[in-house]
Amino acid sequence: MCRYEVIWKWSLYGYSTINDENNINNNKNKEKNMSLYIGREASKLWKRICAETITEINLLVENWKYLLAGLVFQYIHGLAAHGVHYLHRPGPTLQDIGFILLPELGQDKAFISETLFTCIFLSFVLWTFHPFIFKSKKFYTVTIWCRVLSFLVASQALRIVTFYSTQLPGPNYHCREGSKLATLPRPDSVLEVLLINFPHGVIYGCGDLIFSSHMIFTLVFVNTYQRYGTRRFIKQLGWFLAMWQSLLIIASRKHYSVDVVVAWYTVNLVVFFVEKKLPELPDRTTVAATMLLPLSTKDSKDGRTKEENHKLLNGNSVVDPADWRQRTQANGKILEDGHVLHADTAMNGA
Repeated sequence: MCRYEVIWKWSLYGYSTINDENNINNNKNKEKNMSLYIGREASKLWKRICAETITEINLLVENWKYLLAGLVFQYIHGLAAHGVHYLHRPGPTLQDIGFILLPELGQDKAFISETLFTCIFLSFVLWTFHPFIFKSKKFYTVTIWCRVLSFLVASQALRIVTFYSTQLPGPNYHCREGSKLATLPRPDSVLEVLLINFPHGVIYGCGDLIFSSHMIFTLVFVNTYQRYGTRRFIKQLGWFLAMWQSLLIIASRKHYSVDVVVAWYTVNLVVFFVEKKLPELPDRTTVAATMLLPLSTKDSKDGRTKEENHKLLNGNSVVDPADWRQRTQANGKILEDGHVLHADTAMNGA
């Protein structure tokens, strides 16, 4: 083998070896930097969660009574829905325009509407807890749930009065004539009623028709995000899913069309009027901005007066920082903040 060929091969392999070593070192540095970045961001996230938790706990101490009242009323609403099942009497399905226009999904596809409702419910719950993780936040979790529960309580109270006023024969499969679940036997004890036969009594209830409880939750959640959400696409998607939820409920024969229609205008009106009665939620972006401003006008003036006196004692001129504006004089005109003023007019007091 020629000597030059040996030198050439050695230089080639040696150079490639050096490149491989450099690539390995670069990859190690990237992995190290990535691990440092992940560790730093994880530390920031943990600090953010801890700070938010402390803030929310303080708000919870102030508002726990409202939250507890709203949660207790959820049980009262379930108890009322279970109680009306004892009054339900199955009969022929009433004529319904929705049943005529929408094809029946059947018992094997009844889960579709429940799946959509579960997705809406879980998505909204996760969204209300996003201030614990994300930097951009518009509300506090405790205060938003106080508002949501107030909407739910008002709507559910109207619903209880409505379905106890008139009991319609249920269109759902387990509420029709011939089903053993269509009627409930007389309870043996008060405890049997109070326990609501959970969860079987909640899933297979009958008689609580006007108006739809699923639509109450859906419309309250959509209205809340419409008011306090920030993503326009999600707002539009929420209303679209609410309409689909309405159609699926009717197609699954879980409610009559009147139950869904009444829910649409009742819940929206309830949210509108209750929202007007409740105080405005503090906007966290506005609160953060006001924290950077002086506490009061008096404090601001006092601070400026002390600073001006200190500069005068030191022989320095006093210039208002708010008055640092570009002023130029040319041909008898004064330029101030981009506006042209005639000097003669200013001198005459006009």
